Amino acid sequence: MSAGNSPTWIIARRELGSYFSSPVAYVFLVIFLLLTGFFSFAQGGFFDRGEASLVAFFAWHPWLFLLLVPAIGMRLWAEERRAGTLELLLTMPVTTWQAIIGKFLASWIFLAVALLLTFPAVITVNLLGSPDNGVIATGYLGSLLLAGAYLAVTCLTSAMTRNQVVSFILAIVILMFLILAGFGPVTELVSRWAGPTVVNAVAAFSVMTHFDGFQRGVIDLRDLLYFLSVIGFALFANGLVIRNLRAG
Repeated sequence: MSAGNSPTWIIARRELGSYFSSPVAYVFLVIFLLLTGFFSFAQGGFFDRGEASLVAFFAWHPWLFLLLVPAIGMRLWAEERRAGTLELLLTMPVTTWQAIIGKFLASWIFLAVALLLTFPAVITVNLLGSPDNGVIATGYLGSLLLAGAYLAVTCLTSAMTRNQVVSFILAIVILMFLILAGFGPVTELVSRWAGPTVVNAVAAFSVMTHFDGFQRGVIDLRDLLYFLSVIGFALFANGLVIRNLRAG
């Protein structure tokens, strides 16, 4: 069987088709593009900085993705459970992992398309000045990994419930923890009762700590491993939940 005809890619194509056959996907893309443009050029003080860079553009991604990624991923498993099609999917000649990876890849590709559609921002800064396009490319890589980590967590919460709204809220709570773990006020609070080792350990859980390097144009192996570990762990936990449902 060729890779394009594997169960994983068949499921991925089905999920992608369901995205683009629904007006919700296009509404998401429009909202994402409008918000990134607004926060980058208006709220981010792009023209006040006096430099051709997309620092403000990438700085807002952890917060924009906090709401938008769970909105995209909350239906992946919750809708299957609500509609009663999960049992049908799991009785097909497809393994649990193939179904999980297929659904995850479809949504990640959709998010990659959303990021790709922000290319006018890159063209704009190149027309206005001489930015470091290597830093911009690294920023996009970091944003794609960030979106993947958020999405994997949302896949897990979606598998845990039949209700998409509950999945959405659970994902936001978990992701908020991953964001705030590295924030100054949080690390300062922890430092009052714990030593530097504990403070650094808490900060190491933060997506902000690891996303910062990509914004600066630095690809650190530790940051790559962090995002890949979050994705891997969340999908592994997703698999445990689905296997439990399958066994039940």
